[in-house]
Amino acid sequence: MRSAAPQADQSVVPAAIVILAGVSAALHVAKLFPALPVLRELLQISLLQAGFLVAVVQLAGMTLGLAVGLLADGIGLKRCMMTGLTLLFSASAFGGCTDSAATLLAFRVVEGAGFLLVCTPAPALIRQLVVPRRLGSVLGVWGTYMPLATTLALLFGPLVILLAGWQSLWWGLSVVSFAMALLLWRMVPAGTSNVGNAMQIKWTLRLHQTLTARGPWLIALSFAMYSGQWIAVVGFLPSIYAQAGFSSTSTAWLTALAAAVNAIGNVASGRLLSRNLQPQSLLYVGFCVMGLTAFVAFVPFSAPLAAQQNFADTFGPIPIVRYVAILLFSLVGGLIPGTLFSLSVALAPGKDTVSTTVGWMQQWSAFGQFSGPPLVAWVASRAGGWQWTWLVTSTCAILGLCLARHIGKQIQRTKDATAI
Repeated sequence: MRSAAPQADQSVVPAAIVILAGVSAALHVAKLFPALPVLRELLQISLLQAGFLVAVVQLAGMTLGLAVGLLADGIGLKRCMMTGLTLLFSASAFGGCTDSAATLLAFRVVEGAGFLLVCTPAPALIRQLVVPRRLGSVLGVWGTYMPLATTLALLFGPLVILLAGWQSLWWGLSVVSFAMALLLWRMVPAGTSNVGNAMQIKWTLRLHQTLTARGPWLIALSFAMYSGQWIAVVGFLPSIYAQAGFSSTSTAWLTALAAAVNAIGNVASGRLLSRNLQPQSLLYVGFCVMGLTAFVAFVPFSAPLAAQQNFADTFGPIPIVRYVAILLFSLVGGLIPGTLFSLSVALAPGKDTVSTTVGWMQQWSAFGQFSGPPLVAWVASRAGGWQWTWLVTSTCAILGLCLARHIGKQIQRTKDATAI
């Protein structure tokens, strides 16, 4: 069997295919955002059912993330990703044929499982495909899979739906997943499978190693603090801008740009880590900027709080400054996931538990995405507007800073243990 250790001049093409596979999987999550208004009208989907369609992927991540990580470390990383892409291909193809909200919801559950099977083993597979000096940069690029998919879905999804219907979006992404499965099968070396080592270690031992180590807990909780506030702010932007009087076209482009700049932060984190910047410092910068810019974006500057009847009052005086703050919130916040994905490799308790560690991180990320928006919505409903959103995001940022401090200590402990 070919050695899993990459050669110094090995091509990055296989790693790029892994990243594109992650983007194609994330597109199945994001495709619902532009399609939801049409689905509600055509399939007579209630608001409650729409909420379940949005949340079911996060529910899958909350309940299955760790299990999928264990499975990936056990059956092999490449095999796990191909299984996930196959599930996405099938679920999206059949989902585009349904005219029932309940059936569509069932296929969304399958898509959620497929998404996890693709994205959970990817960082460990990338680790095997690239040389160590490039690992930080490539993992930073990997961290862009979700914001890039969200941007593509927001920009091009409405056009596809307008021209050919929502079913064409489902079927088109089904074809994309099938093509990525073929590319992964043909282009990613067979020798990168981790199954040989992992099968020698019982899943119970790998589970115990992961859950009793400090590193996986620290990065998982940090990801929850990041994902909860990012998805809450970006996810509610269309509603916020609509309430502030922006047109639907402007709202779509403004939201897509806010999601897109997050990818820049992810890529920058990889490059900065490759230049020996400390991960702890990048986490400090990311959480500090997210907390401060959310304050600038939402806190009222003119009318008293009691006079803030809606977000148009809050947003109105200086909209450009507030939108720039939101862009910085997403851009600099992108340093966090890229750094955490790199740390998932460095702080996993062993090389055979990287996917399990990422699965645990995905599970807490899903928890943040599931709980963040309802919390912000509850605060907004109690306050009568969005002006106290910064309080939720700042709380997450402060907790993230505390976790970053402990992550720095854990990195030093790991270095000391390695040096002995």
